[in-house]
Amino acid sequence: MVPEAEVKDVLDELQRLRARVPLLTGALAASTDGLIVARDTPGIEAEGVAALTAAALGVAVRMSDATRRGGFRELLIRGENGYIATYAAGSSAVLTLLAEDRINVGRLHLEGRRAGARIGELVDAAQDRADRPAPPVRPQQSGGLPRRETPPDPT
Repeated sequence: MVPEAEVKDVLDELQRLRARVPLLTGALAASTDGLIVARDTPGIEAEGVAALTAAALGVAVRMSDATRRGGFRELLIRGENGYIATYAAGSSAVLTLLAEDRINVGRLHLEGRRAGARIGELVDAAQDRADRPAPPVRPQQSGGLPRRETPPDPT
């Protein structure tokens, strides 16, 4: 899982993205297995969208492989009321954006790809730190000479 500091950075990126692209109605970053990293999705059940994103990603990856088109980069779905765009975000995450039907799709791709790259860097760096073995624990040193006990006064 992604540490809290990186979750905040990812959420900040999602919020900046939504501010830059006003016709976005939601944005979420999730692991490739469907667990939410961060979300800015008012009025949307984000856990379900993250799970469906993972399922769609699995099909998209298999389709890319079967047609020899290389690794997954993005997926765009157009419905009657707007778009759902999913972008690769590093090696272990995806960015899913929800947009109104009037959005400029070129701008959606431009901003989605940039945000996906930034989120991927954050998530991958957090994952790399988590995968590194912890340094060995060193014994504490007092930093001074040992105290000398004085024997009790015999008188």
